[in-house]
Amino acid sequence: MRALDGVDLRIEAGEMVGIVGPSGSGKSTMLNVLGTLDRADSGEVRIDGHDVHRLSDRQLSALRARRIGFVFQQFFLSPGVTALDNVADGLLYTGMSLARRRRMARRTLHRVGLADRTRHRPHELSGGQRQRVAVARALVGRPSLLLADEPTGALDSASGAAVLRLLHELHAVGTTIVVITHDHDVAAALPRQVHIRDGRIESDERSADAGRVRR
Repeated sequence: MRALDGVDLRIEAGEMVGIVGPSGSGKSTMLNVLGTLDRADSGEVRIDGHDVHRLSDRQLSALRARRIGFVFQQFFLSPGVTALDNVADGLLYTGMSLARRRRMARRTLHRVGLADRTRHRPHELSGGQRQRVAVARALVGRPSLLLADEPTGALDSASGAAVLRLLHELHAVGTTIVVITHDHDVAAALPRQVHIRDGRIESDERSADAGRVRR
C-alpha cells in the first residue's frame, strides 16, 4: 500500500487549507512532501514555482529555510533557552548576526502576542504560549508557506482556539497555511478541507462557515 496514491492537489498562494484524515491516512506523508522533507517516488511536486525533483539537497534546504515554516504538535523548544532565543534559532543558518536575529525574533514574538514573554523559558510558559513561540519561530524567516502538523493536539480547548485564531490572523495578512489534523472541529474552522484516507483524496471542500473558531 502506498502512503500517497494518485494525489492531485493544488494550493494557491494565500490559501488556508486543512488536510484532514484519521491516523495512518497519509497526512504526515503529505506534510513531509509539501515541506520537501521527503521526495515523492513519482509525479511532480512544485513549491512556489520550484520543481522539487530538480533541486539538490542543498537547494531543498535553502528552499525550506527561505520559503517554508513548520509548526509541530510537540513544540520542540530548547529547554533552558528564552523564548527570544528559541525564536532567534529559527534564523540560525542564515548567516545573520545574533543581534539581528534577536531583533527579528523580538518583532515576531510581538506579532504573536508574546512581547511580554521574551525572557521566559519554556517551563515558565503555558502550553498555548509555548505553541505561540513555536509559531513565531516558524514565522521569523517570513516564509510564504506555513505547515502546521496537529498544532492544537497537545493543547486544552481554550489554548487550541487561541492558536487557531492566530493562524487565521496570519492567513488574513497573506500567509499560505496548511494545517494537518484529524480533528474535524479544527478542520471545520478552515476555509478549505481536503479529506484523505488510505493515501487518496476523498474530497476537497470549501466551508461556508470558515473562520468560526470556538472560544
